[in-house]
Amino acid sequence: METNVSYFENKKEFRLFVTKSFTNLITLKKEGNQTSFNALVLEIMPQIRQYVNTQLNAAIRKGDFSKNKYKADDIIDQLFIEIYDHIEEVEKEEHFYKWLFKKTNALLEDIIEEEAFDDFFFKNIDDYSKPEWSAMQEKYSSDAEGDGHLKLIEEFDDRSYNHNDYTLKDVFIENKEKGWIEKIDADLSDEEIKNHIKMVLHNLPYAMRNVFELSTNQKLELEEIAEIRKNTVEEVTQLLKDAKKALQLSFFNRYPND
Repeated sequence: METNVSYFENKKEFRLFVTKSFTNLITLKKEGNQTSFNALVLEIMPQIRQYVNTQLNAAIRKGDFSKNKYKADDIIDQLFIEIYDHIEEVEKEEHFYKWLFKKTNALLEDIIEEEAFDDFFFKNIDDYSKPEWSAMQEKYSSDAEGDGHLKLIEEFDDRSYNHNDYTLKDVFIENKEKGWIEKIDADLSDEEIKNHIKMVLHNLPYAMRNVFELSTNQKLELEEIAEIRKNTVEEVTQLLKDAKKALQLSFFNRYPND
């Protein structure tokens, strides 16, 4: 498995671009130049739109609402207004990236109700057999492809932004299982690893999925995620720990090191 170095570089570069855009946005608003203000915000939106689509598609798969009920464009349009009307809330440019996701999450929370914490999957993850794992993967893959009645929101088709390419590094921080990880790395393709992680995340409670996404894909610190989600740092730390524990157990049980 090859590490997707360019992906991580793009994420870091995107955050830097957002941070450096803040001063220009403040200046443009003071000048009353809303056209140029909106044009600069538009350059920021592809990554935010991808995040919104990911959250909406997860809700669609969960059956929270149908595809046609909400559109990413509706949230993005409202976010434009929120940014223009409230950008002065941001005290420092380095806070702007976090503030954007806080505003986006607030808009998403208005339409995606937090799921009741159903820990059945999490508590029983050790008990699933290989056929059960295969059945779950098949159903998830079928849903993701839009088979049957389920149709998802189209993702933003730009390779520089359209990445939820999870890897084993996102799951295993400490290299305590080096031999097993190397075996899985050799036996499974990048696509198989990514699809397994996505499938397990799909079955976890929303809070775990959201924290994992903000940490892994959006590269936000735990303190920032806590502020975005209105949790304590301890709560966010535990949610991320539980999500990674579930992912680790799922790999151990589905692909045992025989």
